Amino acid sequence: MQINKPKVIAFANQKGGVGKTTTTLNLAAAFSERGYKVLILDLDPQGNASTGLGSLADEREFTTYDVLSEGLIKGQFIIETDVQNLYIIPSTVDLSSADIEFATTKDRSKLLEIALKNSALDPYDYVFLDCPPSLSVLTVNALIAADSLIIPLQSEFYALEGLSQLLLSVREIRSSGNPDLRIDGVVLTMFDSRNGLSLQVEDDARKNLGQLVFKTVIPRNVRVSEAPSFSMPVLSYDTKSKGAAAYRALAEELLLRPK
Repeated sequence: MQINKPKVIAFANQKGGVGKTTTTLNLAAAFSERGYKVLILDLDPQGNASTGLGSLADEREFTTYDVLSEGLIKGQFIIETDVQNLYIIPSTVDLSSADIEFATTKDRSKLLEIALKNSALDPYDYVFLDCPPSLSVLTVNALIAADSLIIPLQSEFYALEGLSQLLLSVREIRSSGNPDLRIDGVVLTMFDSRNGLSLQVEDDARKNLGQLVFKTVIPRNVRVSEAPSFSMPVLSYDTKSKGAAAYRALAEELLLRPK
């Protein structure tokens, strides 16, 4: 009998405030809506993905810190969310000291890869890795463990300049730890079609990155911004909103992309 191996996707951008966690949560919700089982690993010490799915900080008994330190995902680490087919392993500020705590650990950049290989993940179709807004040991762990990478890119000035550092890091990861890492795509977030700057960023991104940029753009939408404060993805909070429609379109585009 063939064991299902979930696809592992990292969501990363070393710049904060680009919609990384929002994209992780809502794309996961869009996939789960289609019947796929998705497990999110919150690798950001700020724990926004955890909070955004209803996991309260003082109720997080086990976190991704336990995954890294034990080299294994145990059943009790996983929290079932209110969204059908969507699960999460939360994080806490304990992760903020990971760079120091794992400094002398053997294969410290492969702790997550080892944990995923040691774990029975066959019930899941996808594992999403929500990375911190930095190129830290946590992000490196995610890129080494991942099959592919999605890069949220805010439609603002200097967006492409910040992206170049991440692309260099991807090249280094490919040469040193994960030669099969591919980039699924760059998704433009907080896009305002009435704003000349958003249109200019989109034009520059498509000229420089070509088909790597998803056709779907995520609009600046108040419902997307409100949803986390109600501990739910926008697809649950306002299923008919423009933001929800955009994330459904992004999920469809990703599923239809050539492998």
